[in-house]
Amino acid sequence: MEFLLPEALQILSKEVAGYDVPIVDLIAVQTKDPYKVLVATILSARTKDETTAKAAARLFKEAPDLAGLAALGEERIAKLIFPVGFYKNKAGFLTRLPDVLASEFGNQIPDEVESLIRLPGVGRKTANLVVAVAFKKPAICVDTHVHRIMNIWGYVETRTPLETEMALREKLPPQYWLTINSTLVAFGQGTCKPVAPHCDRCVIARYCPRIGVKPRKKPKEEKTSENGMRRFLSWNVNGLRAVEKKGFVERIIEWDADLVALQEIKAHPEQLSETVRNIPGYTAYWFSAQKKGYAGVATYSKEQPLSVLYGIDHHDHDYEGRVLTLEFGDFYFVNAYFPNSQHGLVRMDYKLRFNRDLLTFAQTLAAKKSVVICGDFNVAHKEIDLTNPRQNEKNPGYAPEERAWMDQFLEAGFVDTFRMFNQEPGQYTWWSYRFNARERNIGWRIDYFWVDEKSKRRVTEAAILHDIMGSDHCPVVLGFI
Repeated sequence: MEFLLPEALQILSKEVAGYDVPIVDLIAVQTKDPYKVLVATILSARTKDETTAKAAARLFKEAPDLAGLAALGEERIAKLIFPVGFYKNKAGFLTRLPDVLASEFGNQIPDEVESLIRLPGVGRKTANLVVAVAFKKPAICVDTHVHRIMNIWGYVETRTPLETEMALREKLPPQYWLTINSTLVAFGQGTCKPVAPHCDRCVIARYCPRIGVKPRKKPKEEKTSENGMRRFLSWNVNGLRAVEKKGFVERIIEWDADLVALQEIKAHPEQLSETVRNIPGYTAYWFSAQKKGYAGVATYSKEQPLSVLYGIDHHDHDYEGRVLTLEFGDFYFVNAYFPNSQHGLVRMDYKLRFNRDLLTFAQTLAAKKSVVICGDFNVAHKEIDLTNPRQNEKNPGYAPEERAWMDQFLEAGFVDTFRMFNQEPGQYTWWSYRFNARERNIGWRIDYFWVDEKSKRRVTEAAILHDIMGSDHCPVVLGFI
């Protein structure tokens, strides 16, 4: 049955009227100035609306127009817009913006997508949003919420936001072009969330086919055990000091997970800011590599563990800070950063030794109580878990020896929780920084949550947070009772 778009959007337009307005739309209501809409849109990329609003207010106070922006240096702009995501890059874009507008557009903000994308820091999403919001001209801005929700509805079947934009240009009636972004962004932030959407209170539930959706439990059903459902999160941050500058602490507070496991922190605690070491509501446990700037894991916990195990009692592995285990009343939580077999597979023998020792360690724990193992395993298990399996059969992360160990891990009684809920291709957790791989979704699924076989009944959800930027990996989540 085809999704009834007009009926659904009519209902949603009334529903989201009471939601928080996306920051770019709010700025457009406050001012008709295309300059401010453009700058706010650039700032908003990969940044929470609240953070964007404060940064834009600080910047516009000193640079209310293009001339004011041109008078500021890059260092000053960076200070004014911090801590928006990728603030240093955005400061560079904004520094160059006045010159490009002067030389190519006569100091005027262009009102066409193809012209706007010639500006520094402006991609198709930003350009479409500026055309629609600032100039009220037909344009379809497709951010991750629009892309995700349109696919949930089955209105399009696409893999990337760009494919969604092109499909909507062909299919979506023009009267919805100007409002579709603000409506679905508000709806996606407030109800149809990327993880555990609130289908139980969705006003268009009767229309929605829920394609690929794992709804949250209704609030009254969440307390399914004495301690209730817990939510765990795992993320290879590829440098904790780097990701701190991209809104890391704000994200952790917003996610409100019970346990947060980080890999490849590349730091010792004393090298980190007080803000990162002491996030409100959490106690942090650190297991850093002896070598500074390398490997290391950390776990933030709301609950006090019964014990903390640093490493797996193997010096060959433990000096690299790869495994940190927290013990609770009825389960162990193992945070692991597996070695990379490296170019030419020069470290394959070491990785396989680590894998075998880790499995023995996990089996010892599983004999006592439930085990949750998460982290960057540095291997895609099956063909479905990477974009180009044939081209990578002898490369690190997909070599036969690595995949064979994953088979052994499975046969030993551990369960890949994500595949309990999702059997679709194109579900990745790591993308190369090269060749626009993430934008094109050319990636690998190498970050996992596994549980022992007897505990899989305790798993309530498992998902990948594809939309979260800040690292070349994205977070993965697990619901556990």
